[in-house]
Amino acid sequence: MSLIAVTVIGHDRPGIIADATAGLAALGLNLEDSTMTLLRGHFAMMLICSGDRSPSEVEAALASLTADGRLQVSARAVPDEDGAGDRSLRPYVLTVHGGDRPGIVSAVTGVLASAGGNITDLTTRLTGDLYVAIAEVDLPADADADAVAVRLRAAGDELGVGVTLRPQETDVL
Repeated sequence: MSLIAVTVIGHDRPGIIADATAGLAALGLNLEDSTMTLLRGHFAMMLICSGDRSPSEVEAALASLTADGRLQVSARAVPDEDGAGDRSLRPYVLTVHGGDRPGIVSAVTGVLASAGGNITDLTTRLTGDLYVAIAEVDLPADADADAVAVRLRAAGDELGVGVTLRPQETDVL
């Protein structure tokens, strides 16, 4: 069984998720992971599906979504894991808030990357002049989280924004 990544982007309308997942189910694909959001009225969804279908079969099954030209659909095979997920990681939550300006995400993600951190989820919002970012971050078990937090706060100070890093609480599903 193979994995296929499916993306659907474009102008939002009711029923996109229902139509896309119905097409995938009709192919016998299992939805394993997904994320969806609206970005200023534009729909963005990524899905990871498993099954015995090719990316071209998936795109053909979802072609009706693109008929009016307002949505784009793409599918691609997901390569086998390369072992990068084998290291021990600790989950954290990063928050950023303050006046909007270019370079905020670049600065804080650069600090995280230099510490070996991996961002697993990122959401940003702009409300008036207030910029807010929330990220889920995995740090290597041997990373000095306190030192990373100090470097993040320093980067935030240079940009005039507040930055915090705290351990992520365990989710209960």
